[in-house]
Amino acid sequence: MAGTVVLVVVGVLLAALLGLWIVGERGRLMRPSTWAYLKEGGWRSLLSLEALHFYVYARWTNQYIGFLLSNPTKQKVKFLKADHVGRWWADHYHGKVVPPELAQAIITVDQDIRRDLEQIIPYPTARNLVLEGPPDVVVYECACRLAREEPCSPTQVCMVIGKPFTDFILEHNPGSSRRLTQAEALALLREEHERGHVHTAYFKDACLDRFYAICNCCPCCCGGIQAMRGNVPMVCASGYVARIDAAHCAACGTCADACPFDAIQVNGTAVVDWELCMGCGVCTSQCPNGLITLERDERKGIPLDVRALS
Repeated sequence: MAGTVVLVVVGVLLAALLGLWIVGERGRLMRPSTWAYLKEGGWRSLLSLEALHFYVYARWTNQYIGFLLSNPTKQKVKFLKADHVGRWWADHYHGKVVPPELAQAIITVDQDIRRDLEQIIPYPTARNLVLEGPPDVVVYECACRLAREEPCSPTQVCMVIGKPFTDFILEHNPGSSRRLTQAEALALLREEHERGHVHTAYFKDACLDRFYAICNCCPCCCGGIQAMRGNVPMVCASGYVARIDAAHCAACGTCADACPFDAIQVNGTAVVDWELCMGCGVCTSQCPNGLITLERDERKGIPLDVRALS
């Protein structure tokens, strides 16, 4: 009896969400960006739970992420840390660290790219890169930062890339999003790098199974980085590793304090933990003596370099 009641409740909730999705707010039909999303995903996506999940996620991002990150209960923590939940989450919503130069290359690409990134993004779903250069860029509020009591600033740092996602965010979040020019997008990337934040190219299933956004992640707020620390493999390494000129290192500890992945320790000199290093490049700009560089390391995967893909 109890199981039947649960199924009925779940069915009613799904029907209500589907109705809201199809009919829209205040009795209006779907907004143009939602129709564009459905058209690109094919009409099979109309009844897809993945597409419906994307609608809920993109439409109410702050509430969605806020629920996951705030006011943890024992039951919620246990659920989110379950191995099968972590694997599902990583498979369907994941990212790849991109050093500053490669993040800027995504914004400035000048030709269309449609590639399956099976070798670059080692996940079974959501690994297509679809860019129509130069890509459309919209920035909106970082839900991870807004979920914190004392968030890092600024909070408007999540960069959605490419249509129909950019139009969807603008239409459904007009008060917290805005379109960026290429120069503004590049400036935002540089400013976030100087703050010691990580550029991560995020991919999402949502029926389109493709590249979605560049997040500028701070280790104290970012749910993805914190999930990595909890052994949920949501982010893969950039394909680079940090190298320190140990002979001239002053052991000041600046790089260790700045590293978002706790991959640098100082004991007489700064030392990089190869296993933990994600090749984000934050330490290269934080070292006061310029003694850290990023070096290509095949064991860390293939870099997401759109210049090579094009």
